Amino acid sequence: MKLTLAESRLLKEPINIISELVNEVTFKIDNDKLELIAMDPANVSMVIFRLLSSAFIDYSIENPASISISLDNLKQVLKRAKPADVITLELEENKLKVELASDTKRTFHLSLLNLEKQQQKIPELKFPASVELPSAVLNDAIEDMDIVADAVLFTLEPSRLAIEASGNLSRAKINLEKNEDIKISSKEPKIKSKYSTEYLKKILKAAKLSPTAIINFSNDYPLKLQYKVIDKLDLEFILAPRVQND
Repeated sequence: MKLTLAESRLLKEPINIISELVNEVTFKIDNDKLELIAMDPANVSMVIFRLLSSAFIDYSIENPASISISLDNLKQVLKRAKPADVITLELEENKLKVELASDTKRTFHLSLLNLEKQQQKIPELKFPASVELPSAVLNDAIEDMDIVADAVLFTLEPSRLAIEASGNLSRAKINLEKNEDIKISSKEPKIKSKYSTEYLKKILKAAKLSPTAIINFSNDYPLKLQYKVIDKLDLEFILAPRVQND
């Protein structure tokens, strides 16, 4: 196996983001992609990361492989990657060899983990609604809500997405109207669901990968948040709802 990536950010940034949710993970590598599917220890969020073979300048693999590794260790190595560095991943004597090359060539060997062969299954979710909007707009809205409460209520109508939070003494709300930048598609007249602000803030760091975010959700139902770099990567998060008591 030899995978060479010219755009270091396509691996570096997703690993930084994912490592805030999970640590020990298994990468599956086949002819089409490098894939990671993992659930955070609290079973609140799932992450699905696919780095497509078309993102690499060299993608050589004889047989499909699984690599279990500590993301904290991988993150520390990738922190050393400069924007101009070319990253090469190889399997070598039960270790993951990571090479960073530009003016100089630096090589790291990371020990592999022996994780239980626990297959993470992506849940089959059906969503009646979808919102596509600028990542920065969504990030700003959640930052505003974070001042007020630890949970955010999403309310979707055919022409607007309302995001609001209520605390003991304070309340905040923003209405995002459907327009050229905010595309709304919904089969329901009104949809409501509440989610953790803490988890959303971690997930929304993926905005640095794509200028556009795609949200899917339903009434008191998991939220799916997706970021894409066409023909290169796909990063999705599934977040469990906060059940409302009121």
